[in-house]
Amino acid sequence: MDYFPLFVNLQDQPCLVIGGGEVAARKIELLSRAGALITVVAEELSSSVSSIKTSQPLTLLNKRFAAEDLGDFRLVVSATNDGETNRWVSRLAHERNILVNVVDNPALCSFIFPAIIDRSPIIAAVSSGGASPVLARLLRAKIESVVPPSYGRLAKLAEKYRDKVKEAIKQPALRRIFWENQLQGRTAELVYAGKDEEAEQHLLAGLAQTDPNQHRGEVYLIGAGPGAPDLLTFRALRLMQQADVIVYDRLVTPKILDLARRDAERIYVGKQRDDHTLPQESINVLLADLAKAGKRVARVKGGDPFIFGRGGEEIETLMQQGIPFQVVPGITAASGCATYAGIPLTHRDHAQSCTFVTGHLKDGTVNLNWTQLAAPNQTVVIYMGLIGLEQICAALIAHGSPKDLPIALVQQGTTNHQRVITGTLATLPAQVADERIKAPTLIIIGTVVSLHSKLEWFKTT
Repeated sequence: MDYFPLFVNLQDQPCLVIGGGEVAARKIELLSRAGALITVVAEELSSSVSSIKTSQPLTLLNKRFAAEDLGDFRLVVSATNDGETNRWVSRLAHERNILVNVVDNPALCSFIFPAIIDRSPIIAAVSSGGASPVLARLLRAKIESVVPPSYGRLAKLAEKYRDKVKEAIKQPALRRIFWENQLQGRTAELVYAGKDEEAEQHLLAGLAQTDPNQHRGEVYLIGAGPGAPDLLTFRALRLMQQADVIVYDRLVTPKILDLARRDAERIYVGKQRDDHTLPQESINVLLADLAKAGKRVARVKGGDPFIFGRGGEEIETLMQQGIPFQVVPGITAASGCATYAGIPLTHRDHAQSCTFVTGHLKDGTVNLNWTQLAAPNQTVVIYMGLIGLEQICAALIAHGSPKDLPIALVQQGTTNHQRVITGTLATLPAQVADERIKAPTLIIIGTVVSLHSKLEWFKTT
């Protein structure tokens, strides 16, 4: 982060604004809304600043700025058209450890004004670090459109009953669940509809029905997709952000993990070839034990949990032990990587069917139904096939596939590290041997691969 976001209490705090133009007026208005005691130093005042003076208590000094004007101010804003004055103010403020903002000059600032979404007491702020204030304002507009104006009233309702709920529900984890249910359920909808009294009654009824000593945990089996975080479903994101524990595998990227709740416990159970952090049976037991302890557990898997994800085995254990769960589908690697590589898995001129198989080596060999996979007019997608690539190509050729049948290897598909290497069954193993390939990878076989050069649309940076 170029800037660390902080919310500063300026109520009744002395703040200095240098300059009296329209830009200064906007900063004065913001500081006034925060309850600051504002002094303005300017030789001339715009009509906007003068009009603020009629409704807000400002101290006006009609003079040129001098070093002694800094005094003991908590915060300083320099909004003049004089570059030399702005640099001087910045230098003096830094020397005295006073927070300073020089308008439109981030290099001279120790803080910057963000674009603000005001739903007091809820405040959200968006900043581009000075790189593009317009972009920050556009993002603010998007947030404004999805955050109801009555969000502040909802926050005040929560504040009103915070102590009462804390007294009734001693355990922080159970308290969090109660508030999540209230603030995104019927209570919230009543506030949005302007029915604040009914909302209070609904909250109190929910509190009366809550057993403070009992809570059943549950498990969310979530498909995280092929890698790009914006390919997550809305439900996956929502459940990740309310989970107490995140249990994840090696195909879940750090950017996806960053979307989970910040204070959630994270447990890595990734598997690599010949290196399993936890055996699958132990993962099944871990999920059940965490849920029985009252935790909401997000089991996050790359791709889709029911396509080579062993999700079925995990929910079997949960069902046997009576533990509630949800399954959230994800975009499987075959679909995601093929799409981002510009390779349609089916096409009326090339393939009328598509087969997904795993190319995982067992006892040093790849044991698949080669006769079926070598049939024409289909697309074959092989997961985990990099190590066995040479054997796969040789077996297909031996069972009747033409040596010049197109094949592609997609590395880290849908991410900025995506690479697509195309060749034929005869040539690709040698091509890949000369490359430094990074997992995860996916293999696509069939004449649809010939469309890659024509349909490639996703360019990595």
